[in-house]
Amino acid sequence: MMEYYRGALGALLVYDITRRVTFENTKKWLLEVRQFGSPEMVVVLVGNKSDLGSDAPSSSREVQAEEAQIFAQSEGLSFLETSAMGNVNVEEAFLEMITKIHDVNKRPKSFDANNMVIHDPLTLQMGKEVIHIAATKHAPNCCAY
Repeated sequence: MMEYYRGALGALLVYDITRRVTFENTKKWLLEVRQFGSPEMVVVLVGNKSDLGSDAPSSSREVQAEEAQIFAQSEGLSFLETSAMGNVNVEEAFLEMITKIHDVNKRPKSFDANNMVIHDPLTLQMGKEVIHIAATKHAPNCCAY
């Protein structure tokens, strides 16, 4: 399963607002994304078929936008509803994910050699030893001209 997430920067978790089971399944997908994806992976929760979920009495909506919004906020996700049929907010869902990915990748990072994970700038953890490297200095006999 991990190979599906290797190198992924973001994920759209899409559910059908007219089928509650699909919303419940996004919770399982989120667990999988967090288990196999990188800690910095951006996740956007998307409720699709908003064209079928009007407030009219004949609405077939099974998942209220407020419920999904509360879930998204509690999990640190972005949230929006779309209508693929009406082409409403589809592009916005992707733009939201891309914008968040860009924001995450602008942050300064460093490398944890034990876990092969990027953390914060200029700190390397080698076993129990932590090496701090100043940004403007080179280590002795390394990269100096």
